[in-house]
Amino acid sequence: MAKQDKETYDSYEKDVYDNPPSGPMGVHRGARSAASRAVPYVIVIIVALLAGLLFWGVYSGEINNLKMPWSSQESSTASSAEKAKSAKSAKSAKSKSESRSDSASGNEADASNTDSSTGSQQSEQNEQNAEQDAEQTDNATAQQVVNTGTEVRVVNATNITGYAQSKVDVLTQAGYTSVSASNPTGNVPSQTVVWYQNETDKATAENVAQTLGISNVQQSNGLVTPIVVVLLD
Repeated sequence: MAKQDKETYDSYEKDVYDNPPSGPMGVHRGARSAASRAVPYVIVIIVALLAGLLFWGVYSGEINNLKMPWSSQESSTASSAEKAKSAKSAKSAKSKSESRSDSASGNEADASNTDSSTGSQQSEQNEQNAEQDAEQTDNATAQQVVNTGTEVRVVNATNITGYAQSKVDVLTQAGYTSVSASNPTGNVPSQTVVWYQNETDKATAENVAQTLGISNVQQSNGLVTPIVVVLLD
């Protein structure tokens, strides 16, 4: 049988697809709210503002002053390191100061010991000088003392008989107790002289010469008696 009518929508039986729900379906979207439509613009504005702030911070240098959350930790670490370094430097300076103080104390102690040693040596030297001065004073005192008990021999080298004895009598009257007269036994000097052997007899010899009126007084070695008076014309 030949088809007499054209097939149309109504020619098919109705199914679930012929009664779709109201509203858009599939790829179709319903009308969006004003807030959702404004979000892209807000994002663009925020990005633009951030970009502008970044450009301004880089250009003005203010970006270096921005503190990031991790910057505080780094600053704290750096501060701790600086404090530790400062403490170490202070400790080192204190150690050096104490070392210098100890060295200065040691030097002062050495100087004190040196001064003490020098003072002790100086004291010993002064004592030795005092002893030497005392000895010299004693010697000088002994030299200046006239001992009338010293043995004196008067030698007559003249042609005058009894001339030596007359001088012996003069010395005896002056207080001398050990005076003797004799004749020459060897070489005689060229002029009248009073000889003495030791420095301790010098004062006595000078007194003998003064008593006898003799000006020539000499020290001589190898004398038999401490003082010898040689009389010449």
